[in-house]
Amino acid sequence: MNEKALQKIKQYCAYQERCHAEVKDKLYGMGLHRQEVDDIMAELITENFLNEERFAKAFAGGKFRVKQWGRKKIIGALKQKQVSEYCIRKAMEEIPEDAYEGTIKKLAEKKYNSLKGEQWLRRIFKTRQYLLARGFEAGQIGEILKTLTAKEDQESQH
Repeated sequence: MNEKALQKIKQYCAYQERCHAEVKDKLYGMGLHRQEVDDIMAELITENFLNEERFAKAFAGGKFRVKQWGRKKIIGALKQKQVSEYCIRKAMEEIPEDAYEGTIKKLAEKKYNSLKGEQWLRRIFKTRQYLLARGFEAGQIGEILKTLTAKEDQESQH
């Protein structure tokens, strides 16, 4: 086994959580051959430098909390990183439902209110598109927009 490559890749994994695909790409980028890569991958998993479930949970939590991504966008990014369906499901369990709904509501209100000068239907459309682009589910967006516009209707009648 290539000890120099092993030490370098251990540091790479210790710096932040990595998915298997990223580590394999890095090892192949170092000019290693398939057998060496497989041996090093096995070593990293055995020594717990590499854990795909842990990576998926950290990735999903970070993208939700910091970047305020919705589930669909997070799942898409994890699939792009070739993370297993099992690990993706586990990662989605890490996002609390109440925090998720709170985030959609907050983002919807902020976007909707930022479009004050626009026509009502245009405000709804742009807010929906914004939330869809962030990876939130159409059903939840619809519900939140209903309550948001109902609340505005009540305020305008007073």
